[in-house]
Amino acid sequence: MTDHILPPRRVDRRLSVAPMMDWTDRHDRAFLRCLTRRTLLYTEMVVTGAILHGRDPARFLDHSAVEHPLALQLGGSDPAELTACTRIAAEWGYEEVNLNCGCPSDRVSAGRFGACLMAEPQLVAECLAAMREAVPADGPEVTVKHRIGIDDLDGYDHLTRFVDTVAGAGVRTFVVHARKAWLSGLSPKENREIPPLRHDVVHRLKQDFPHLEIVLNGGIRSVPEALTHLGPTDGVMIGRAAYETPWILHEADRRVWGDPAHEPESRHAVVRRFLPYIEEQLAAGTHLKHMTRHILGLFQGCKGARAWRRHLSENGPRPGAGPEVVEQALALVPEESAAAA
Repeated sequence: MTDHILPPRRVDRRLSVAPMMDWTDRHDRAFLRCLTRRTLLYTEMVVTGAILHGRDPARFLDHSAVEHPLALQLGGSDPAELTACTRIAAEWGYEEVNLNCGCPSDRVSAGRFGACLMAEPQLVAECLAAMREAVPADGPEVTVKHRIGIDDLDGYDHLTRFVDTVAGAGVRTFVVHARKAWLSGLSPKENREIPPLRHDVVHRLKQDFPHLEIVLNGGIRSVPEALTHLGPTDGVMIGRAAYETPWILHEADRRVWGDPAHEPESRHAVVRRFLPYIEEQLAAGTHLKHMTRHILGLFQGCKGARAWRRHLSENGPRPGAGPEVVEQALALVPEESAAAA
């Protein structure tokens, strides 16, 4: 294994929230910023064609200043297209551009990107080398996200060859989903649940590549659990738990970085922090439902959580719905019970 000389780390990835299709859009990211200022956030995966050939690339690239630190995840396998998109990402102010080599869906594989690229480490290296050359030294860092294996290419030797080849392109940071993926026979949902979690493989990868930054992803449900993997790895990425039960992130800044300055006092305080953003977006023409869908899980486990979800789900989509809908829903959750949950 080659001990490559790589650039210093510029983005703190001790804790991050995974890119999730249809979930981590700009409104969700603005909401998560009401819970944590330090956690690195990712966009949904954006295919290169949507940026280069779509009618409205701003739909995928636009974001508010509050979302930083922020990474753009790209899907693609053409070095020239990925290079062009990386340059655009730099212009839009992203701190990181991440290449997706982990999504197992049939549609993604048919486009020759996502997890199927783990079978072509040299192509991945060429793509990432081109992306790195596209940005100045102070531009966004180029990283990769991948599985521990795919199909029958699931041995540790294949994983280390993949990492070593890609590191040869100058990539320093590897976000590793600790499950293999079956590209045929399992749905994307099944690929998140059926292949066993192998956190030990990611820990071993860090031991064998101490000069690389290895971030563990897969099955992490809380900040305390994430902390148990800091040390064996350089960082932890939380996935669906951050969306389904977002309150888990309220203690991230204090627990991970020792910074309590932005920790919200309560779930009600989080909603009040988010209301100015909601009002701003409503004034810009955004429908309320596009924002309220991301906050449904905030009161999970609290008395009144079902009433909160029902009120937002029934009233958020109505024409002309405004911030009063959120305030009405908030009144259905006893503040003292939410604090005790």
